[in-house]
Amino acid sequence: SLAPAALSASPALSASPAPTAASPSPAIALPNGDDAPSRPPDLVVLQQRLTPEGPTLLGVYGAVADPALSGLWRLKLWQERIGRVTVSGEVVRCDPAAPMRISSEGRQRILRQLNPGGLITPANRQSHLIWWAVCVPRLAGVDPAGLAAEARRLGYSGHLQEQQQTLP
Repeated sequence: SLAPAALSASPALSASPAPTAASPSPAIALPNGDDAPSRPPDLVVLQQRLTPEGPTLLGVYGAVADPALSGLWRLKLWQERIGRVTVSGEVVRCDPAAPMRISSEGRQRILRQLNPGGLITPANRQSHLIWWAVCVPRLAGVDPAGLAAEARRLGYSGHLQEQQQTLP
């Protein structure tokens, strides 16, 4: 089941129809510039940074609960980097017993088992930003390193082992 906060209110991200299989969709790169698509109106910006290569932006939109699998949410991940926009479909699971993010890189699926309220590192920060934005929308964009007490309040132990698996 979803965390209490996720049950009390649907994500602030817009809902749209989605397939029921628990797999992300492949990334689509779009031009960024005068002919670039405009940002979706329901885009929730999670992170903006200025890098030596230029500005970057990470956001999510279009989250919808999977009608067949309780606690599973589908969303679109919007990434702007070095003059390009990439949009990919992802899956997030909000269940306190097994929180996770499923994304794709090429033909491979990446399953990341998460530990909300646990240690945040450069390797897992993006996954936690996305997870919090979908599972607890009021905390979208908040640094996940400071959310340990909130995670415990929502029923997450903070003691789960984080793992990453690459699936063909």
